[in-house]
Amino acid sequence: MEKKPFVTKSQIEEIVKTYPTPFHLYDEKGIRENAKKVKDAFAWNPNFREYFAVKATPNPYILKILQEYDMGCDCSSYTELMLAKSCGFDGKHIMFSSNDTPAEEFAYADKLGAIINLDDFTHIDFLEETIGHIPETISCRYNPGGVFELSNGIMDNPGDSKYGMTKEQLIEAFKILKSKGAKKFGVHAFLASNTVTNEYYPKLARELFELVVELKEKTGCDIAFVNLSGGVGIPYTPDKEPNDISVIGEGVHKVFDEVMVPAGLGDVAIYCEMGRFMLGPYGCLVTKAIHEKHIYKEYIGVDACAANLMRPAIYGAYHHITVLGKEDAPCDHTYDVTGSLCENCDKFAVDRKLPKIDMGDYLVIHDTGAHGFSMGYNYNGRLRSAELLLKEDGSVKMIRRAETPEDYFATFDCFDDLKITE
Repeated sequence: MEKKPFVTKSQIEEIVKTYPTPFHLYDEKGIRENAKKVKDAFAWNPNFREYFAVKATPNPYILKILQEYDMGCDCSSYTELMLAKSCGFDGKHIMFSSNDTPAEEFAYADKLGAIINLDDFTHIDFLEETIGHIPETISCRYNPGGVFELSNGIMDNPGDSKYGMTKEQLIEAFKILKSKGAKKFGVHAFLASNTVTNEYYPKLARELFELVVELKEKTGCDIAFVNLSGGVGIPYTPDKEPNDISVIGEGVHKVFDEVMVPAGLGDVAIYCEMGRFMLGPYGCLVTKAIHEKHIYKEYIGVDACAANLMRPAIYGAYHHITVLGKEDAPCDHTYDVTGSLCENCDKFAVDRKLPKIDMGDYLVIHDTGAHGFSMGYNYNGRLRSAELLLKEDGSVKMIRRAETPEDYFATFDCFDDLKITE
């Protein structure tokens, strides 16, 4: 698959007149088209809902776009719950999936009427002690253990994951929750991350649907929804084909008709909480080449660093790079593309074949729309960049300003005494 940026050199040259690099840029047109595709893929399930993983791109402008398609928020912290509330999401549009959860977060989720997804069996008593009751609608997270495999090999190792309950714990949890007043139940599982295969959701769905049938038989609980969570990924490398959400949706539909309908569970809602698939390809990090270095290797230094995008530094993750204006030039130079942090892992690319890069060239680092800006940090006193939205009409809106030194120093309790000035 050829990777092409959703923005041109001339557009960037116009944008930087107002907003200097580096910045994260999001494609509103692409986000909306993808949201429609997801809705259409699961339209066979009348109560389907995507609960967008807020952790992936926690920006109110993005959330409000998805809200127009009746999507909800999957939150995992107090501040993410606050963000969802501030954007006008009601409780039924908020899923609270957390782990090792502080009491105040359970209490706030309950106050908002959010659907609480319990990660552990011991959280039943903890939740009841915290909020004084068990909500009428409750969900539990399942971990089957072992290794999760598809036809193309081992995908992940749930047995080493800190998340979820065993089947035995889940069955007992449903019985206890029912006895404590819960009336509607959900099951949630996340077994593999960033799968680039149309097989994952249908395979996970079959496992969860069969579990739900067993839960219904053994507990008599009213199962209201099955949450397939996230895990549907994107092709970061150009040699892979993207997932086809319509094929995925139809695959889940087939399994639903085979397992759920005969068991009298045809009215169960399907939920998911995709982040990467929803936003990943529709964001990029735009940065400028500012230095070149010729020692044992050839280096290009850019004005972004791992503080703007840490996935390559901490995971060795691949992000495709386009040199704007040189899309058709031969990739006959080998570079390490680096940032300025005092860490040798601060590299966006290692031994990457690219066109000759000249100082002042603009580089688009692809697929940063999810887990890009949101994982930023302030090491070396580096400041997080702006987030911009490329609107459908071609105009650009700043949806988060760049940090300033005042932001960096603001949390020192002696800030006023420091009198820090340039």
